[in-house]
Amino acid sequence: MDKNNIQKVGIEVIQYEINALQKLKSNIGRSFDKVVKLLLSLKNGKVIISGVGKSGIIARKWSATLSSVGVPSFFLDPTNASHGDMGQITSNDLVILISNSGQSEELKNIIQYTVRNKNIKLIGITSKKDSLLYKNSNQVFLIPSIKEAGPENIVPTSSTTSQLALGDAIAIACMKYKKFTKLDFKKFHPSGTLSIKLKTVEDLMITGNKIPIISIKSNMKKAISIINKKKLGVLIIKDKKGKTVGIITDGDLKRMAQKYQKLQSLELNKVMKKNPVSIEKDKLAANALSIMNSKKITSLCVHKKNNKKKTIGLIHVHDILKSNIN
Repeated sequence: MDKNNIQKVGIEVIQYEINALQKLKSNIGRSFDKVVKLLLSLKNGKVIISGVGKSGIIARKWSATLSSVGVPSFFLDPTNASHGDMGQITSNDLVILISNSGQSEELKNIIQYTVRNKNIKLIGITSKKDSLLYKNSNQVFLIPSIKEAGPENIVPTSSTTSQLALGDAIAIACMKYKKFTKLDFKKFHPSGTLSIKLKTVEDLMITGNKIPIISIKSNMKKAISIINKKKLGVLIIKDKKGKTVGIITDGDLKRMAQKYQKLQSLELNKVMKKNPVSIEKDKLAANALSIMNSKKITSLCVHKKNNKKKTIGLIHVHDILKSNIN
């Protein structure tokens, strides 16, 4: 086979799979709605997904994706299910079986188990209406019958692509219906690059006694002492009610020192900048960095939602950069 023919085969395979996805798209209707709503109706149970061969690999992907968007799920190996692991399925659970033919021998015991246990709902993902899986499922999504890419129509290609895409569509539909946010997603992804991107201000902020803060009634000598001690180049000023009223930075002190010979005799309200920039604790740290860059400052006060005047923390540019957020 020459180079051009190799490329031609590649293009043909991808076109087969594009055609399969187009047919799948046309099949998204009421049965898709019912599958998603059945998943969302689970209260205390889990979604248990199984399949054989290539469909088993797809089933693992379905399970991983659903779990990552807040739908508890795990993959059940169909062979081990017949040797004791069936006990992992409880009456609160929902079972999804993926099989192009709907007749996989290894799945029959799981099908029979769900039939005997009426409380366990079964969703079948198949392309055959006359199959055992189709006939015994509480809800079925019928994947359109399509031609597999490659000679003799024997290698699972177009069918597994459709299965994979359907799983993603179901997971994202559940995610949007549940109003699953970036912060929710972060809870299930505490490690890796994605987790770094999803770090919040609260994850990185300085709290408690580490916050450089002083009462507006205090004197400049004490203010300078705190700035030097905390080594953050900033000092938050609060009033007698504990509300944040201003901020003093290293830069402010240097400018005032050039202007006034007796810097320590000045009142804090003469030196501070009023209404310091503040950010909600639940915002992404990347957003905090963007604000700092745009305003050319190195730190932000942190507040709870709807309580901007009450500083609960301080986030510094160095802490953000040390977390590899840029």
